[in-house]
Amino acid sequence: MSKMKVILNADVAGQGRKGDIVSVSEGYAKNFLLKGNKGIIATDEELKKLEAKKAKVEAINCAETEKAQAQADILGKKTLFIKVKAGENGKVFGSITHKEIAEAIKVQFDMVVDKKKIDSTIKKIGEHHVVLKLHKGVKANLKVIAERM
Repeated sequence: MSKMKVILNADVAGQGRKGDIVSVSEGYAKNFLLKGNKGIIATDEELKKLEAKKAKVEAINCAETEKAQAQADILGKKTLFIKVKAGENGKVFGSITHKEIAEAIKVQFDMVVDKKKIDSTIKKIGEHHVVLKLHKGVKANLKVIAERM
């Protein structure tokens, strides 16, 4: 039984993840991986394409990380003020949601932060620290002051 090197186009259970180079039997490669468009034969040309693609993805990821780190540095030094309706005991009616925090960041600092990257909601008047997960491994600690209207 001869082996064949294949570059996976998709995640394949028991074999590997997309972009991995695996060594499988010739029959499995021809009848399952190649037929199902789950892989391509690992020729020198395809390996060069794969390396170029990985380098490009790495460069994009590095640029996004740098951008997120710069944004985190700026947001970490700022204070966000949000005016809300609250009861006598300082409890906010409802809560200050991720969406409201993201909108306030856009208005006050002219920065766009995805609401899904904001880690907490605020339920009381006062000073709070909200964690923003801007990118893989990059977090910002934003000081938020909830004030009564």
